Amino acid sequence: MKYALVTGASRGIGKCIALRLATKGMPVLINYLKNKDAAQAVKDEIEANGGTAELLPFDTADPQAIESALEQWEQSHPDDFVSVLVNNAGVRDDNVMVFMQNEQWERVLNTTLNGLFYVTRRLLKNMLTHRQGRIVNITSLSGIKGLPGQVNYSSAKAAVIGATKALAQEVAARKVTVNAVAPGFIATDMTADLNEAELKKMIPVGRFGKPEEVAAVVDFLASEEAAYITGQVIQVNGGLYT
Repeated sequence: MKYALVTGASRGIGKCIALRLATKGMPVLINYLKNKDAAQAVKDEIEANGGTAELLPFDTADPQAIESALEQWEQSHPDDFVSVLVNNAGVRDDNVMVFMQNEQWERVLNTTLNGLFYVTRRLLKNMLTHRQGRIVNITSLSGIKGLPGQVNYSSAKAAVIGATKALAQEVAARKVTVNAVAPGFIATDMTADLNEAELKKMIPVGRFGKPEEVAAVVDFLASEEAAYITGQVIQVNGGLYT
């Protein structure tokens, strides 16, 4: 059986992606770090709608935790593999660069960028063996445009784009596609501290996006219909920066 793994799936965009993929009949692995109750709520919602889901906790910044969690899952699912991977986990820890602490830089890059490397490398072999796979990396407007106060976040998300384009070329011959989705300002708890009233004046469509709108793009890129799309960055930003 083919599974989808969504990192950081207990809330926000990751939650909506997990819910959306589950509606297509694909079993979903819900990754989370600390909030088990929120992750369980996502699982319950998927199952209430007739889908299948499992919880798979690990810290995307910890390569040993990733290895242990995925090894245990594979041992308990010897006939299954993860054919859809959505690298969504990420954190913000904003500060202007002159005052940014080493810990702020390292925390953001370890979770967002290094986590993508560790998880993808671990799952890629099975995709290549089966000659089938969809990898969708969640980047950001911040990684394309750059945003002040987010040198760490912009760096990590820009690197995700570079990794997406490079890996897409490495694995295309084995029918594995690699794409990125770059949300702009999306109404989630990650943007709750932003001044939405002021920021939406900059957005041509005049509002923040919905996480469901990002999930819809991810769903398409993870589908069979997107087999000829790879190495691309799809922006979901209401026309703010194109």
